[in-house]
Amino acid sequence: MPDFDYLALDTAGREKRGRVVAPNMDDARARLDARKFYVVKIAEGHGAPQAAPPLVSGSFMKRTTISGKQLTLFTRQLATLVQVSPLEESLRTISRQTEQPHVRAVLIRVHASVMEGRRLSEAMGREAKSFPPLYRAMVSAGESSGTLGLILDRLSDLLERQAQVKGKVTSALAYPVVLALVAVFVVTALMIFVVPKVVEQFDTVGQKLPLLTRMVMGLSDFLVNWWWLLAIMIAGLGALIWRALKEPAIRLAVDRRLLRIPLIGRLIRDLHAARMARTLSTMVASRLPLLEGLTLTSQTIHNRALKVASEDIVEAIRGGGSLSAALKRAGVFPPLLVYLAASGEAAGKLDVMLERAADYLEREFDGFTATALSLLEPAIIVVMGGVVALIVLSILLPILQLQSLAGA
Repeated sequence: MPDFDYLALDTAGREKRGRVVAPNMDDARARLDARKFYVVKIAEGHGAPQAAPPLVSGSFMKRTTISGKQLTLFTRQLATLVQVSPLEESLRTISRQTEQPHVRAVLIRVHASVMEGRRLSEAMGREAKSFPPLYRAMVSAGESSGTLGLILDRLSDLLERQAQVKGKVTSALAYPVVLALVAVFVVTALMIFVVPKVVEQFDTVGQKLPLLTRMVMGLSDFLVNWWWLLAIMIAGLGALIWRALKEPAIRLAVDRRLLRIPLIGRLIRDLHAARMARTLSTMVASRLPLLEGLTLTSQTIHNRALKVASEDIVEAIRGGGSLSAALKRAGVFPPLLVYLAASGEAAGKLDVMLERAADYLEREFDGFTATALSLLEPAIIVVMGGVVALIVLSILLPILQLQSLAGA
């Protein structure tokens, strides 16, 4: 479809320049008239539309996209503004009040595409790295049904809920990870800086040191003199694992084993099931095809075993099966999700039952992580205390041995 450059005046007499997409010039004029523009000049465009001048120069900002948190905020703002103002004005308002330069640049390009006559979903498609396929599909459904404001409101609720779950996961893992890193740092510092200074005092004693002391001294000597070799080995092992996980068969086998681990496997399954249930609930409530929602959702799954299961569900439904039967056949989803999906299909309230399943799974996740962390944190402290106690004991044993020899 060709583009047409235009020069026009709005109802306030302000000059407007831009580009509109239309089958022919007459249709382009009609589209501008519908926007209450007085056309001064219009001609077929040549070449690509001129991009808005970059607010920050350099290739780094050209590659920067909108983050999940920024997308959530933008969606909530747009859902609110489109209720009281035209879409073009809403996009212009949000882009002007946005503080981050790279976010403003993305929104300016989206606004320019809408001003050219493209649908909002098409404009977002030109910024595919900032707006995921699932997001664009729901926006397109809202535009087609004339309920863009309602769809955006539901979409913002979905994004906010997903952000809450992600925040809970991050906050739940932050303390154990920091505690483990501190423990490793303390033990390493003791082995490199403290133990060598202390044990060197026993070199001139002439007595055979205890086995524990000799083991700690050997490990300390290795860390002091061969730390670079250890770093190379760790880096090499990490690169080898990373390369192996690039192989689809190996990645699938590893992800399947992760799902069998008692604690981690349940955590991954519940998080995925809750996210899928809430996403499908939102899409069904928005009158978006269930099959399309499942297809787009499966593309965002990182665990290969769960991704394969989701793709199998898509094929089963495409063949005429029900969602609950496909979930049960997959064998990797919580029984509660299967039961509530079957109840929703039978009662014609699939969106409501999927939302309840998501609420329950998220509550289960909260309780499960709280219990697991209540056990993990003291376990890290006990392990750290045990290692430090061994180091201290390795230092005290030669001293006690010398005192016994002096007393004899």
